[in-house]
Amino acid sequence: MTPHDEDAFNMSKELINQKNSLPLNKIIKGNCITSMKALPDNSIDVIFADPPYNLQLKNDLSRPDSSKVNGVIEDWDRFKSFEEYDQFTKGWMFEAQRILKPEGTIWVIGSYHNIFRVGNMMQNLGFWILNDIIWHKSNPMPNFKGTRFTNAHETIIWASKDFNSKYNFNYQAMKSLNEGTQMRSDWHIPICSGKERIKDSDGNKVHSTQKPEALLYRVLLSSSKKGDVILDPFFGTGTTGAVAKKLGRNFIGLERESVYIKAAKSRIKEIESHDDQSLSTTLSKKAQKRVPFGSLVENGLIKPGSVLRGPKSLKSKKFMATVRVDGSLSMNGDSGSIHQMSAKIQGKDSSNGWTFWHLEKEGRLELIDDLRTEFLNTSGSN
Repeated sequence: MTPHDEDAFNMSKELINQKNSLPLNKIIKGNCITSMKALPDNSIDVIFADPPYNLQLKNDLSRPDSSKVNGVIEDWDRFKSFEEYDQFTKGWMFEAQRILKPEGTIWVIGSYHNIFRVGNMMQNLGFWILNDIIWHKSNPMPNFKGTRFTNAHETIIWASKDFNSKYNFNYQAMKSLNEGTQMRSDWHIPICSGKERIKDSDGNKVHSTQKPEALLYRVLLSSSKKGDVILDPFFGTGTTGAVAKKLGRNFIGLERESVYIKAAKSRIKEIESHDDQSLSTTLSKKAQKRVPFGSLVENGLIKPGSVLRGPKSLKSKKFMATVRVDGSLSMNGDSGSIHQMSAKIQGKDSSNGWTFWHLEKEGRLELIDDLRTEFLNTSGSN
């Protein structure tokens, strides 16, 4: 361990020991592997990693007009060989897996230069890959020489700590973010540009691979909860920390470059936290408290004698039932629960009555499942 690495290790340990807890919402300066060694086992909820891509650039990139392209030329992206890069990857991933909670997940982003080596290493270490996300850049940098396809995407691997992990996925929140449609694994998001791009006093980019906040927004909203601890071992200019603060999560940033740390601290300091109410997300049906249909009747959301109808596509009067005082439904001399009667009316063995029956309100049909959600929200039962 070099003196510089030892300083990073000691700094992490000191921050942990000061409060007998994790160094929440702090940036630790130093080598990421060394810094992670100071963190306790099973202590992190989510890791987002944007490691060096090992682009293997030999010469400067130029546009057709001979102007220079500001690519990735920093020392931190240079490795002598694939073997050296693999050892580096194994080193930080081993520590990442150790500090992840049993139900924790990790996201690693990369390009074709490194993502296949990264994925191989993750599987060798026992991570369980859940998805590979394609970040489709709506405004990619063109291939100036015209010798290859324009590289318009990057890949993000999302994985749990191991095969048995009961990981967190906020399915309903992501569906809400996508206007009620299930979120897909291809994300169309522009690259970081304009006012979001952090620049120095001379107008130059501070970091060559700064990621857009919209990308981290989806990552953290989908896989973490309010108050969770998010670790970014390659913190850069602090996109992960900025989004974590906006979403009410805690972050720990690991970064070795002073210029990036300075920019990240300034950026995160200016962000105002949202209130608790706005940080709430749509719960999945599984996460919601179970509520019997009778609760809607006894609380007056649906009155006895009300007529429930089947979906709009089933206009026949035979798809109608009357609500009774005990929360059961009556139909053609037969009676039963909302589930029993929806199954019977369709000739099925079973059916989810919550997603079948509708109540007519002000000339329109409203799904009783939406009334259940309304009841949960107003009663504080969730």
